[in-house]
Amino acid sequence: MPDMNRDRYQARAQVMKALAHPTRLFLVDQLANGERCVCELAEKVDADLSTVSRHLTVLRQAGLVKDEKRGQQVWYSLKVPCILNFFGCVEDVLHANARRARQVLTSRKV
Repeated sequence: MPDMNRDRYQARAQVMKALAHPTRLFLVDQLANGERCVCELAEKVDADLSTVSRHLTVLRQAGLVKDEKRGQQVWYSLKVPCILNFFGCVEDVLHANARRARQVLTSRKV
């Protein structure tokens, strides 16, 4: 694989790794509804501020969210809302897998 392609795939993998945690997926879903402060997100996740901040840092470093400090609070929003299109695709895969599993179970001979 040429180095240019390797770099692009590595960059893609970094974005995917940032999303590869249930809490971070939940945070992105929450931010789909508009900007939120860390304190609000921590309450929704039922985790401490430092844990939520670490998750948001991973998402920010991957380029998925942006932050803005206002006084003592940090507010986050989606930097690239198109990531939600990817979530739709993931849901389509889950539905297809469920349909296939149902087909296998209903066609199975006992």
